[in-house]
Amino acid sequence: MLSKEDSRRLAQLERQLRREDPDFCSRMAGGRPPRRPVPVSLILAATVVWAAALILAVVGWWAAAIVAGVWALVIMVALGYRCRPARDPVPDTLPPGW
Repeated sequence: MLSKEDSRRLAQLERQLRREDPDFCSRMAGGRPPRRPVPVSLILAATVVWAAALILAVVGWWAAAIVAGVWALVIMVALGYRCRPARDPVPDTLPPGW
């Protein structure tokens, strides 16, 4: 049984660890790390570039429209990659035979 001082110190260490490394704490608790927030700046940038690509296509500048479309696609792929759920790099169980 821990003394009152030891319990207080342990609680203080737990709070400090949760502040400094929440991903580690969630892995140790068996939960998944929280999802990263969606970056609004990437969504806005992709929207602006797609609109520019459409305008350039309507005007008739096909080469510029294709380049803008490719860049908008790159931004959307980056957004999808950034917002994907985090995978646990260490499996919870050992493979059969261990």
